[in-house]
Formats: sequence, structure tokens, C-alpha cells
Amino acid sequence: MTNDAEELVRARPEDDEADIYDENGNVRSDFLALVGAAIADRDTIFLRQHVARLHESEIGDLLESIQPDQRLALVRLLGDEFDMTALTEVDEAIRREIVDQMPNEQIAAAIGELDSDDAVYILEDLDKEDREEILAQLPFTERVRLRRALDYPESSAGRRMQTEFVAVPPFWTVGQTIDYMRDEENLPYSFSQIFVIDPTFKLLGAVDLDKILRTKRQSKIESIMRETNHPIPAEMDQEEAAQLFEQYDLLSAAVVDENERLVGVLTIDDVVDVIHEEADEDIKRLGGVGDEELSDNVVSTVRSRFLWLLINLGTALLSASVIGLFDDSIEKMIALAVLMPIVASMGGNAGTQTMTVTVRALATGDLDIYNAGRVIRREAAVGIANGAMFSVIMGAIAATWFHDYQLGFVIGAAMIINLFAAALAGILLPLLLHKFGADPAIASSVFVTTVTDCTGFFAFLGIATWWFGI
Repeated sequence: MTNDAEELVRARPEDDEADIYDENGNVRSDFLALVGAAIADRDTIFLRQHVARLHESEIGDLLESIQPDQRLALVRLLGDEFDMTALTEVDEAIRREIVDQMPNEQIAAAIGELDSDDAVYILEDLDKEDREEILAQLPFTERVRLRRALDYPESSAGRRMQTEFVAVPPFWTVGQTIDYMRDEENLPYSFSQIFVIDPTFKLLGAVDLDKILRTKRQSKIESIMRETNHPIPAEMDQEEAAQLFEQYDLLSAAVVDENERLVGVLTIDDVVDVIHEEADEDIKRLGGVGDEELSDNVVSTVRSRFLWLLINLGTALLSASVIGLFDDSIEKMIALAVLMPIVASMGGNAGTQTMTVTVRALATGDLDIYNAGRVIRREAAVGIANGAMFSVIMGAIAATWFHDYQLGFVIGAAMIINLFAAALAGILLPLLLHKFGADPAIASSVFVTTVTDCTGFFAFLGIATWWFGI
């Protein structure tokens, strides 16, 4: 045991803030070694003293860092002291791996201690039979709440909401409300506002806690309530809900059903997770890797990537067919074979730049029908400007390299055409895909690359064939 590890072990029982991370933000190797040894020795005392008391996010990082065969052993050794909330902090593959091996009785007991949003996050990954068996073991009220949340579409605000909230009628006084919050045991662990409802649970307004504390006890709730800031329909996509939080700087928001009845509350901690997930999803789809996780095995990773690689192969063959149209020209002038990948590569990079900005703007709602025309004109101008500058640079390089100024002119003209086409493809293709309901993040990359490759090859080889008469 190293000195650092001994210091860590001594610090943890008295100091819950002892850091398990190294300077790079990874779980410390000495701590991993200690945990691994404790699992091997079935040292439950060590694990309960130094692992069970970690924050849920720290336990999640620990589960992702230890060996796969150690994860379930750790959960079993911790028993009732294992914080199931930690499973919301790990990759889906790891979560399923652990939950699938746990008895339904243990899952049900742990689910009963979680906030509803965390419980739904775990339950939605289970098979229907297991999920129903677990729900059947929960108290009636809690079972109804979880089933209602699970009935909403995946990735909707209803799936993300917390069904525990504080709601009072408008005729209550501030004093009654404070007494209710003090005496009622089944309230959320933390909350920042109280909702006001009528007898049918229709949402009337909300009162912030600071307003409650600053108002006399005899004052009526209806006299201090305000209209709810942007209630969120339960069917709304979670990404749109996150945009509302970002736009209006919300800490929490009421979630209502189609009849405007209060069914839950969406909080900022869940929205932060949504923003992270959506950004992660967009980046992965731009790379054509789907929902792949680092913890996935080889087979699932190959399956995730194969389709888009196959599509890329098809587009590469299309580009090759364009080159095949000019095989006689290439045979007569070898310089064309040397230079044509440069034109296609520059166009591909320029198109990817525009496409990335466009896809992200569509995802955040910054690009819409009202400003699309202006943005398209801007990107077209950028494409022409970059094309002109790089045509001069590449034209000079080609003329010097091959001692032929005419070749420099040809590649310069092709560079302008391709960078202009790349800019248009980079913005128009995502817009068209978005308009027709396709995900621009997952489809744009292949199409933009195809356009820039085909345009680049055709422009360069076509101009060269015409100019030199070959």
C-alpha cells in the first residue's frame, strides 16, 4: 500500500470530501487497486467505509473504471448500502449489465428509495416482464406515478420529469403552506418552488420559496402566486424543454398533460444531463457511430459502425466513377492524379466546417426559416472567399511544383468551384434533411462528403480536360 493510498484510506472515514481523482480527473490508480483487492478479499468493511459513502457520481466513475467482472461483485458486497442512483451515472451497457444480474426484489427495494426520475431512468432499460414484476412490488401510489412517466414517449419531458412535487390550493395561507411543508413526510428531498393547483389538479401558478419566507403567515397563496414560467407539455421533446430552460434561465419548470393538469416537475439537474446527452448524440452521429458507448463490446461496436461504413463505401464508389470518366486525361497528364485529391480534400473539410455549424444551430434552434436565407448567403460568400484565397495559394504551388502556370490556373478554378459547392452543400443538405424530418446529424456527413468529392473531381478533371484538350 503506497503512502498516497494510506493517506486516502485514512482521510475517507473522517472526511467525505477526500478526492479519489488524480490531476487528470481519472479515478486514482491506487484507489482502484485498493478497491480491487477489497473485492477479491470480500472485505465488506473496507467497501462500506470507503465506497458506499462516495457521491453517486463518484461511484459511477468507479464502476466504469474497475474490471467488468468486479462490478457486479462490488454491488453484491455493498448490498443494501449500494446507491442505485449511481447507475444513472454510467454507460447504458454497464447499467444493463449490472441490473440484469440483480434480483428483481433487490431492484424493487432500491427503486423505492430513489426519486421518480432516477427510478424511471433505470426501469426504462429493463425488459417489460422484469419491469412489471418490479413495479408490482412497489406501493400503489408510487407504482402509478412511475407507470405514468414510463407511458410517455422516450426522450420526452414526461420521461425526464420528477413526479414528486409540492402543490397547494390557492386559498391556503402562507402559514398553512409552511406547516404543511414541515409536517408532510412525502415531499421531495429538495425543491425551489411550490405549485398552485385547483381541485382538478389544473395548474394555476407557482410561488418561489423565497417569496413564502418573506410573506406574512396570514397572506393567501393566491395573492402572492405568479403565473407559472413556461409550463412544459409532458409530450414535448426533452431537447426542446432544455432549450426553454436555457432561454429563460429556469431552475425548474412544471410539466403538464394535455389537459394542463400538473403531472410533474423538470429540474435543472435533469436538464443538464439532457444537454450533455444531446450534444454527445450529435457528435457521435456526425461521426456515424450511432449510440455507441465506450463500454460496448466488439460485436456491438462493429454493428454500430458497419452500416455507415458501407454507405461510405457506396459514395466512394460513386466518386471513383466520376474519376473513371477522365481516365484518358489522367493517363496523359500524371500531375492530375497527384493534385486531384487536394481539391476533394479541401472541399470535404470546408463542407464539414459548414455542416457542423449548421447541424449545431438546428439542434439549438438558432437556425430557422426566418434567418436561413441570410445564413445561406453568408456561407456562400465564405465559400467563394475561401475558394479565391486558396485558389491563389494552390495555384502558385501547382505552377511551381510542375513548372506549368496553366495547371495552376486549372486547379485554382476548381478550388473556387468546389469550396463554393461545399459551403452550399454544408448548409442546404442539413436544412433539407431537417425539413423532411430526418436527423441532419446522422445523415449530413455522408451526403456532404459525396457532393464535395464528386464536384471536386469533376470540376478539376473536367476543366483540365477542356483546357489542355486531352
